[in-house]
Amino acid sequence: MAEISLVKKGAQLELEIERLVFGGRGLAHHDGFVVFVDGTLPGQKVSARVVKKRKGYAEARVESILRRSARQVEPQCVHFGECGGCRFQHYAYEAQLAAKLGQVVESLEHIGGFSNPPVLPVLGSPEPFYYRNKMEYSFGRQRWLCREEIENDQLAKPKDFALGLHVRGRFDKILDLDTCYLQSQLSVDILNFVRDFAKESGEHPYTTVDHTGYWRHLVVRDAKQTGDLLVNVVTADHKDHDLLVGVLAKKLLQAFPQITTLVHNINRRKAQVAIGDSERIIYGPGTITEKIGDCTYQISANSFFQTNSLGAKILYDKVLDFAGFGENDLVFDLYAGAGTISIYAARRVRQVVGFEIVTDAIKDAQMNCGLNEVTNCSFVAGDLKSSLVAKEAVAAYGTPDVLLIDPPRAGMHPDVLNQVQILAPGRIVYISCNPTTFARDVQILCDTKYELAQVQPVDMFPMTPHIELVSLLNRC
Repeated sequence: MAEISLVKKGAQLELEIERLVFGGRGLAHHDGFVVFVDGTLPGQKVSARVVKKRKGYAEARVESILRRSARQVEPQCVHFGECGGCRFQHYAYEAQLAAKLGQVVESLEHIGGFSNPPVLPVLGSPEPFYYRNKMEYSFGRQRWLCREEIENDQLAKPKDFALGLHVRGRFDKILDLDTCYLQSQLSVDILNFVRDFAKESGEHPYTTVDHTGYWRHLVVRDAKQTGDLLVNVVTADHKDHDLLVGVLAKKLLQAFPQITTLVHNINRRKAQVAIGDSERIIYGPGTITEKIGDCTYQISANSFFQTNSLGAKILYDKVLDFAGFGENDLVFDLYAGAGTISIYAARRVRQVVGFEIVTDAIKDAQMNCGLNEVTNCSFVAGDLKSSLVAKEAVAAYGTPDVLLIDPPRAGMHPDVLNQVQILAPGRIVYISCNPTTFARDVQILCDTKYELAQVQPVDMFPMTPHIELVSLLNRC
C-alpha cells in the first residue's frame, strides 16, 4: 500500500509507456498502478505529472520525453502536437496499424469476454495522408497561440481571428491552420483564401459567448474519384449576407476554377454546427458525385458520406466477402443512412431493405438508387427501437437471410438488439467505428444465438486513434 500512495495528484513520475489503449492514450505502470498518459507512444520513457487520481488508475500529463520510441518518426506537419486533427504523425504507420489491432483485440477480450477472438490483421488505408474527402473548418475569435509565439513573446497573427481546427480538448480555441495533411492541398489553398477574404470583410467570426458575429464554418468536400469539389460557406444571418458571400463566391470561382459547386448555409441557431437552417446554391448543381467501386453517389453539403473514399471501398468489399451473398437473398440494412452499403450490395442479392430514422437520408438513398439504376432497394423510415424491423418489415418483406448493421459510435440500443435477436437471420455483418460498443453488442448476440466468426479491422482514419471494423456472426 505504501507504493500505491506514491501515485497521487501532483506527483512527478518516470514512466515506461507500454502500449496504446482505445482512444490513443499511452498506458504505463508505476509500482503496479495503472497510469494513462496522453500524447505518448509505446517504448517512450517520459517524465509525467499526475493530474487525476481515480480508484484503480491515474492520468498524467507529459512534462518531458526522456527516451524516444523506436517506432517514432518526424511528423510532417508544422502544426503537429497542437492541432486536434492528427495525433500520430510521429508514429510509423505500420506501428499505428499494430496498435489499432491490439485495441480491437483488447476490447473483445476485456469487454466482450472473448478468448482469442478471431481478429485479422488491420487493412491499411491506401493513402495515409490526404485521404479525407471532407473537412470542416471553424472560424473563431480566440486564436490558439503557437509554441513559437509564446517562446518568442511575439504574435505572428492577430489573436482575435482564426480559421482552422479546434485545438484538441479546447472548444473555445481555434488553431489557425496554414497547412494540413488530412485533406488535399487544394482544400488548404481554399482555406487560406477564405480566411484572407473574411479578415478583410470587416465582419467578425461568430462567438457563442454573446452569439454575435458572422463567419461560422468553411466546409470543403473534395471527391477523390471524380474530382468534384464542393465549397460550403456557413454564416450567421445578416442583412447583407447575400451580397457578402456573393462577392466571396465570385472571387473563389476566379481563383479556383476546379470548384464544381458552391453553396451558402445560414445557421440561425446558437449551436456551433456546420449545418444551416437554410441553404442557397450560388454556383453549380449544389451537389457533387463520388464513386465507391462501380457505384456512384450524389452528395450534398450536409449529407453523411464516408470520409475516406478509397478506404470505403476496402471496407465495403469486405462486407460483401463476409456476407457471402446469394442471388436469392433478402437483406435488411439497419442504420442505412443514404443507402451507400445497400446500393453496394444490391446487385448481388434479390432485395435490400434499408431502415433509417432520418427522412432526408432516405431521400438521398432513393436518389442514389436512381443514379445507379438500382431497382431492388427499398427504404423504410422509422425508429429501430420499435417493432418496425421484427414485425412490420417481416410482415411486408419476409424474414431476412442476412442483416447488415452499421450503428453510430454508441452502438445498438438494447431495444434494437432485441429486434435483431427476434429476427435471428442466418448471418449478421456488423460494421463498427467503435471497438468497445461493438464488443458489448457482440457479446450479447453471442450469448444467445450467434458465433463470432471473423473480425476485420480497416484503417479509415490514419494518423488518428480511430479504427473501423467489419465482422461476421453466424447463427449457431
